[in-house]
Amino acid sequence: MNVRFTGKVALVTGGGSGIGRATALAFAREGATVVVAGRSPESLAETVKLIEAEGGRASAITADVTRARDVARLVEGVMVRHKRLDIAFNNAGVLGPRGPLVEIDEDAWSAVLATNVTGVWLSMKYEIAHMRAHGGGVIVNMASTIGAHTTRPELGAYAAAKAAVSVLTRTAAREYIREGIRINAVSPGPVAAPMSRLPGESDAERDSRIASIIPIGRVGGVDEIAAAVLWLASPEASFIVGHDLVVDGGATA
Repeated sequence: MNVRFTGKVALVTGGGSGIGRATALAFAREGATVVVAGRSPESLAETVKLIEAEGGRASAITADVTRARDVARLVEGVMVRHKRLDIAFNNAGVLGPRGPLVEIDEDAWSAVLATNVTGVWLSMKYEIAHMRAHGGGVIVNMASTIGAHTTRPELGAYAAAKAAVSVLTRTAAREYIREGIRINAVSPGPVAAPMSRLPGESDAERDSRIASIIPIGRVGGVDEIAAAVLWLASPEASFIVGHDLVVDGGATA
């Protein structure tokens, strides 16, 4: 068994489902003590249950990453429980409304940016502060191929937010690498998760649509994205700084 993260403490935001849950499970399988965070205590409890059923160690903290007070409490909670924070995967995000830019109302626009951009910024703000004081760490942010790498009609707010995550990641990486904090991002393409479905589309319909337009001929799996996150967080990627790793089956090649 690979135990790259034995003795490490990993925080995963948006850990109640999808890529966040898969990554939390993957970290635990490789020896990490995992803290999952999100807005749904029920979903987080299910992730913790799944990890513990495999013999892993995990706990949950309910938090909204758009609120500075929540994020400060979250990171402090990790430190109180475990006395350290080695790895953070800032995964919490929302797709937001679909539609032409002129039809997106201000509240919807603000909500997408609040979670996807401000949430990542706040998470890094408090994670970095603790890592600086405790010898460093690793951060991986969730970006997307829709953003810095490509665009899609009717997803302008989401694309703008995820492009901002890529830029924030590169900026923070340059600012803090000399203090022992290594920061990168991962940009998934179409993945077998609810966010990749069109309105009213089933999983099978989504899989068929994506298979016809993506070079690899299939949708990605959440475990494949989790594997990329774990590699970026691992010692094997120690020379990778400020990179936005595209994992998309060739969609943006």
